[in-house]
Amino acid sequence: MIKYTEIESQKDLKYLLNNSEKKILKVAFQDVDLIENEKKILKFKFTECIFLGCKINEKIKKHIEKDNFLFPKLKVPYNIYPNKLYTKESLYGEYEIGKISSYEKTFDKIVYNHFKKTGKEAYSINETLARRLHDHSITDALYDFLEKYDEKKVVAIMGGHSLARNTEDYRKIARLSKKLTEHEYLMASGGGPGAMEATHLGAWFAGRTLEELDNAFKILEKAPTYKDKMWLDTTMQVIEKYPQKKYESLGVPTWLYGHEPPTPLATKIAKYFANSVREDGLLTIAKGGIIFSPGSAGTIQEVFQEVTQNHYLSFGYASPMIFMNKRFWTKETPVYNFIQELVEKGKLKNLILSICDTVDEIETELREFV
Repeated sequence: MIKYTEIESQKDLKYLLNNSEKKILKVAFQDVDLIENEKKILKFKFTECIFLGCKINEKIKKHIEKDNFLFPKLKVPYNIYPNKLYTKESLYGEYEIGKISSYEKTFDKIVYNHFKKTGKEAYSINETLARRLHDHSITDALYDFLEKYDEKKVVAIMGGHSLARNTEDYRKIARLSKKLTEHEYLMASGGGPGAMEATHLGAWFAGRTLEELDNAFKILEKAPTYKDKMWLDTTMQVIEKYPQKKYESLGVPTWLYGHEPPTPLATKIAKYFANSVREDGLLTIAKGGIIFSPGSAGTIQEVFQEVTQNHYLSFGYASPMIFMNKRFWTKETPVYNFIQELVEKGKLKNLILSICDTVDEIETELREFV
């Protein structure tokens, strides 16, 4: 089977046209402008190619519509064929620090308003199709991004969205993520507030001093949770004061929980409409291990989703499952005890379990796996 070549930029398109002969076979063109290169395009014979939301005119359309697959854009306020992941600029580009109301003008909020208006379970086939195509494109862009990372060094931190910025668990997650990022791990999370935000805060401060991170804590603590009207603004203040250009992190949020804005501290953002695709996808890519910080129903659900993947070796091998905060996971919410008991009874296999309280303990567990 011939694998499709993906063309996702004008640079890629020009290279293809300049280095091909008369025929172009099995190429997927995603959200590119074909009109710019009309003369060259008309010289080629295209066969079994896919054109996703490309800018074309009538002449090009007539030339390529036979023996190929053309997917047009649909009338929705978002691109259904994004060829790259979101960033804080694409989601929050219209936001102005100190002007909280400017959030209403951002792409993220406009899409969320549309999502609510058309229904969480959309009633229009136009909308459901648009969302599925969008999420498919995001997954494609996500795996393109992950190609440059060792899969066993992609680590996710799961935990509660309500974790306040002025708590020790929040600070511990940030310090842990900072340290792991500096050791070439790609840190990932569900991309929202709380423990998720702490993950990206730590990655954002990779390469900086702990004193600078402490200064960031002081700014953020003015708005302890995402319910505070200054939550996003204080984040933007930190970003402006401490820019990051070297290190990356990956957030995977969803518009299903659009009332919790995604953290702009994630340098790459794979935002989905379908929460089920988002959750399973995040657990799947974190082949370097998952750290479970304290959380409620969502986090507990993710624990058992990961148990299932590891038990069945769904992706060829099991990854570490590290529970952070011994008291929480053995006393307050004794999930760790229950899983251990099932392992001892032989009901669960292949799990790599540990429970830790310190950053150094967690790092040791991850480094032993790699």
